[in-house]
Amino acid sequence: MSVKIRLQRHGAKKRPYYFIVVANSTSRRDGKFIEKLGTYNPLTVPATIQINRDRAIHWLHQGAQPTHTANRILSFKGVLYLKHLLRGVKLGLFDEQTARDKFEAWNGSHEILVADRQDSHKKAKAASRIQPVIKKVEEAPVAVAVEAPVAEAAAEEAEVAAPVAEEAQAPEAPVAETKAEDTEAPAAE
Repeated sequence: MSVKIRLQRHGAKKRPYYFIVVANSTSRRDGKFIEKLGTYNPLTVPATIQINRDRAIHWLHQGAQPTHTANRILSFKGVLYLKHLLRGVKLGLFDEQTARDKFEAWNGSHEILVADRQDSHKKAKAASRIQPVIKKVEEAPVAVAVEAPVAEAAAEEAEVAAPVAEEAQAPEAPVAETKAEDTEAPAAE
């Protein structure tokens, strides 16, 4: 029996909410599972993830294989890093307290990054709410300022085009008169 750490979908249509579960690989996606490890909500920014690290590490040591998405979630929450550190303890590279200290240092810096990302998202969202109001106020003076030079440029083009049009008509008129004289002369003879 192959055991997987995977996501089990819940929530309404187009509003997913997932349980992170340990399940038999042959069971259905939303079917029976062995143990629930946590939850994952992708709709929040950043995504809300709650997981029991100790139980996840227990199942990883037992040979449970995470799916691609579950692996990304476990990596994001530091479960795979903690498993790596505990393997170093098992090999005798350092003691368990040092491993826990390294993990706590990493987790502290990781939580700060997540909080910064959440704050920047809130600021961007607030700025996008204010920005359309600012655009409406700025569009009116800009439109008048843009229309005036366009009208002046159109008037200048009309002035330049008028003499060119007169010059183009002037040579055509004498040509037409000479043709009229040529046709009249043979008729008079």
